[in-house]
Amino acid sequence: MSIDFDGIKEGQRRMWASGDYPDIARTIVSAAEMVIERAQPAAGMSLLDVATGSGNVAIGAAAAGADVTGLDITPTLLEAASERARKAGVDVRFVEGDAEALPFEDASFDRVTSCFGVMFAPRQLLAASELVRVARPGARIVFAAWTPEGLNGRMFRTIGAHMPPPPPELKSPVMWGDEDHVRSLFADSGAQLTFERQAVTFEHDSPEDWFQYNERVLGPTIMAKAALEPQGRWAPLRSELVELYTEGNEADDGGFRARAEYLLGVAEMPD
Repeated sequence: MSIDFDGIKEGQRRMWASGDYPDIARTIVSAAEMVIERAQPAAGMSLLDVATGSGNVAIGAAAAGADVTGLDITPTLLEAASERARKAGVDVRFVEGDAEALPFEDASFDRVTSCFGVMFAPRQLLAASELVRVARPGARIVFAAWTPEGLNGRMFRTIGAHMPPPPPELKSPVMWGDEDHVRSLFADSGAQLTFERQAVTFEHDSPEDWFQYNERVLGPTIMAKAALEPQGRWAPLRSELVELYTEGNEADDGGFRARAEYLLGVAEMPD
């Protein structure tokens, strides 16, 4: 049976349009800053930010002087990104498009970035090949992706265990956080790959409050609740997520402070 990729992507549009992704994007700004630091955008450079969301990387790269294009599959996020760019006083071209079929010519960009974005494209090898295709000789591709063993990787795995399984041909998005897997995605590109482990620190009033915040604003949690609650199956997942955040909590003052590990990857394209 063939996989309905168009249906998968339409589901992703609904998921990321639900809740308030621009609000939760504020909690991962530090990762966007790391992506920008490794990309080293500057005046005269062209940069494409793939799955830009509400524009964390695109806006920061434009502020550094680069000629920036931000692409995303979700129109409502592009609207939010455009408004943020306007308020920041920077010029970014925002384009609706698919990470698996980038609407750009070969060798169009000096830098290609993605911060917790391209990892959600269902056909990972195809998405990686598109990043490579639009990168110029000598270009740099920089991405951030949650690791499977980190807090958010475990969160996605916990949610997935309660939902209908995806087709076995599809890899988990957090495999973009596994170095060996990423090497396989770029194996035919000739790129020189380097990796480092970094982490975002989430803070809130308590693990329960952090869960409730995610329940209101984070698309995957919202969609899981919408699917499971009518069947009376939400409570077990809710308990497991609160337990996950409680286990990851490093605060000793009654609050919540937890590190969510991600893989920061850089692919240097050959000249």
